[in-house]
Amino acid sequence: QVQLVESGGGLVQPGGSLRLSCAASGIIFSINKMQWYRQAPGKERELVASIGSGGVTNYADSVKGRVTISRDNAKKTVYLQMNSLKPEDTAVYYCTRQRPPYWGQGTQVTVSS
Repeated sequence: QVQLVESGGGLVQPGGSLRLSCAASGIIFSINKMQWYRQAPGKERELVASIGSGGVTNYADSVKGRVTISRDNAKKTVYLQMNSLKPEDTAVYYCTRQRPPYWGQGTQVTVSS
């Protein structure tokens, strides 16, 4: 049974940092391309970052330079380090496997003073 369990969300002030984690089980993690999406209320879902099995990364323009995606295949975990957070980063963040698609339950990130 596939499971993707996100953690690390919370309330942070503008300019602060958070590190999201996504622990995977039930999959051969190392061969999967993993992604982080986010969805804010009233907005379309956005692909934030992705990391391939070989470690190649891609980022949305909206987060480039502030966000780093990484993976630890031994721990079957993908991370999203977010720095210089802005109120517009407020959203539910989802960890996903690209193919076949599978989504975690999401973790809320709120950036507010």
